[in-house]
Amino acid sequence: MTNNLYKMFLGDSPDWYKNTIIAFLIINPITLLILNSIGLNGSFIVGWMILLEFIFTLALALKCYPLQPGGLIAIQALYLGLTNPYSLLHEIEHNLEVILLLVFMVAGIYFMKNLMLTIFTKLLLSIHSKTKLSLMFCFVSAFLSAFLDALTVTAVLIAVAVGFYRIFHLANSGVVFSETNHDYLNDISLSEEGIEDLENFKAFLRDLIMHGVVGTALGGVCTIVGEPQNLLIANVAGWEFIEFMIKMAPITVPVFIAGMITCFSIEKLHLCGFGNQLPLRVKDIFHEYNAYEVSQSTPESKLELYIEMLVGIFLIIALALHLAAVGIIGLGVIILLTSFKGITHEHDLGDAFKEALPFTALLVVFFGVVSVIADQQLFTPIIAYVLAQEPSNQAPIFFVANGVLSAISDNVFVATIYINEIKDALDMNIISRDQFDKLAIAINTGTNIPSIATPNGQAAFLFLLTSSLAPLINLSYMRMVIMALPYTVVLSVVGFIAVVINL
Repeated sequence: MTNNLYKMFLGDSPDWYKNTIIAFLIINPITLLILNSIGLNGSFIVGWMILLEFIFTLALALKCYPLQPGGLIAIQALYLGLTNPYSLLHEIEHNLEVILLLVFMVAGIYFMKNLMLTIFTKLLLSIHSKTKLSLMFCFVSAFLSAFLDALTVTAVLIAVAVGFYRIFHLANSGVVFSETNHDYLNDISLSEEGIEDLENFKAFLRDLIMHGVVGTALGGVCTIVGEPQNLLIANVAGWEFIEFMIKMAPITVPVFIAGMITCFSIEKLHLCGFGNQLPLRVKDIFHEYNAYEVSQSTPESKLELYIEMLVGIFLIIALALHLAAVGIIGLGVIILLTSFKGITHEHDLGDAFKEALPFTALLVVFFGVVSVIADQQLFTPIIAYVLAQEPSNQAPIFFVANGVLSAISDNVFVATIYINEIKDALDMNIISRDQFDKLAIAINTGTNIPSIATPNGQAAFLFLLTSSLAPLINLSYMRMVIMALPYTVVLSVVGFIAVVINL
């Protein structure tokens, strides 16, 4: 009975991983009891342990989806009194827009996949230079993120990359492109040539997707709608869309330029796993797919593309003008696309939600860990230290502190804490309005730029790590950290220098 229970626990995860999670769950309460009994602040120390243990589950997401082990740790945190259900509910309410975005916008993008795949296939075939293609992915992702939002753009990138992988798998399995039930997770059906090209193709997709997701950070920092915390900061500071963009420009423009230069350099120099070329045989497959799509084109399929294009234009306008919460706009996209494309059966709608709902559940678990950080005031000593510094030194220190804390926790949470702290300081006349503006800029750029160091630093990165694409292209936590490293170093340094000079 015990052996069967152990085998069932966390499924087919390695035994050492299961044992580690069990050890965490045993050590946490014992440590809390011992520390409290000798007069130390056990809740504070175990709170940090809970945070690091949760990051461990994210780091090994390819061994076991983090929802289960991370969820067990979060449940234990609630049981031990490190936080409570009301704090968790508060974090969920505070981040409801992000949850709605994941539930509805990602599903909406699913129904636009034909248009996305058509556009990106033509770009893939028309741009012959890998460096130019990488720059294009990075630039377009940045531009779209500035006027849409980073998570939506990441959902598009994931949908396109999965589409590319499926086309590759169909062709190398001897299956016609029209086949809808092909299992592209199973490599047994691949031809010898397909097996030879598989790893190179995975590496090529990894390059493009990482350039793209970094691009979402480059663009997302620039405007109110780019990242969830931007809107929060703008509301507290009383900034409108244009004013926000202008105030951020002295930091974001040099960082964007540095990002493009970094993209070019790491491709040319083949640094940190970049510089992988698309095998010629694979490119021929996409030429064949493009020719197939043209040959199979019917008035109905063309009409579907036009419908997707029109709804796409509506999506861009609605997001750019912030007509409603992003998730509500996403729900509108689902309704419009399914209505006019005739997708009316419930089981046809279900597939669209498969990608996002596991991550949505994981995000709610993450909010449980964030509520531990809030209730146990894990970051309070750091915040107090920063606010005690000379006003002339506060902005650069805020940039660094926000970046470090965002990389180990969550940038939205960190931005929320810091912007509220400096708003309180402004209300009590501890700092001037001019100093408040400088610190708000440092908070926004600090939580957006250095946080690309780890997947948990930004929701878009975490979404990519836990998506169905990540295991397909062997994109692990540490691989993401390593591939993002050149960007992290260059953008953080350039951002810090810009903060020092301009603030």
